[in-house]
Amino acid sequence: MRWGWFLLATAILVLLPLVTDTLTPTILLIWALFALSLGMMWGYAGLLSFGHAAYFGLGAYTYAIAVVNIGESTVPLLLAMLVPTIFAAVVGAMMFYGRISDVYMGVITLVVTLILFKFMSATAGDAYVIGKARLGGFNGIPGFQTLNVPGYPEISLFGVPTYYVCVASLLICYLICRWILARSFGRVLVGIRENEARCELMGYNVPALKTAIFTVCAAMAGLAGCLFANWAEIVTPRVFSLGQAAEVLIWVIVGGLGTLVGPILGAMALGYVKLLLGEQTVIDNSLILGALLIIVVLGIPRGVVPSLQRLWSAGSRRARRRPGDSGSRRTLGASVRERP
Repeated sequence: MRWGWFLLATAILVLLPLVTDTLTPTILLIWALFALSLGMMWGYAGLLSFGHAAYFGLGAYTYAIAVVNIGESTVPLLLAMLVPTIFAAVVGAMMFYGRISDVYMGVITLVVTLILFKFMSATAGDAYVIGKARLGGFNGIPGFQTLNVPGYPEISLFGVPTYYVCVASLLICYLICRWILARSFGRVLVGIRENEARCELMGYNVPALKTAIFTVCAAMAGLAGCLFANWAEIVTPRVFSLGQAAEVLIWVIVGGLGTLVGPILGAMALGYVKLLLGEQTVIDNSLILGALLIIVVLGIPRGVVPSLQRLWSAGSRRARRRPGDSGSRRTLGASVRERP
């Protein structure tokens, strides 16, 4: 049944360009991938990062800088995942081997994101050049080469091909997450979330495992940042902004922790609401998203998808119950009591 839903969702995503434009679905898929990367390590390993946007932005900037210098997108795409991975490995090892966790981890990751935001905003001028790429300060890096067919920089991908690249990226990352959770590595991550001290007493190298999942999720966030750069065709320091860091947290909370589908659907739904609200100037978008977060947290603290799963499970149990079961048990109990 679970894979039936997966195949149905895949079919819908594949056939969607036949009935609608792909510009909006493409950015929703990118945000879904970004939310999936945070939901994986927060929902299953208990690692809350307030600054997950750092890896999203690093992926975007790495791709833009590399493709300006190289002129072909294959190597920049790989670098957009490699650089956030290395950066997260260093930051994660310093935090987890230093026994920093919980709220302190959230504060450190948030500070890292804000430092990157301030630094990239201050890179205007001729002194801030990497190869042929000018960082551009608050104006960012515009007009770079978008994704192309590997080995053929003259054949650029845009529109429907870019949409399918995003679909493939999201589905592959989703399957990788499910594969990780089905292995002993994934089960130990859940154990760390539930009781870290007990996992250490059982002999697991908890700091190494935390660093590993932290880097894997950073690589996925970097891929999402790379795809975002291709969709927007410009990279600015806003990818490191506090708003970007907060939005992905809201997407995951509303969708539901402890599931992979929840962050994906949360990002798509709230992202679409954000795009709709962006077309008007009457109400601030942040106020609407904040109100939605408060309503969901107070009404369904587990998130939308886990709550729906509980309702579905309860309904299935009631449906499997046979009408005469309770009467039969009463009859059997009565006969036992009447036995001399």
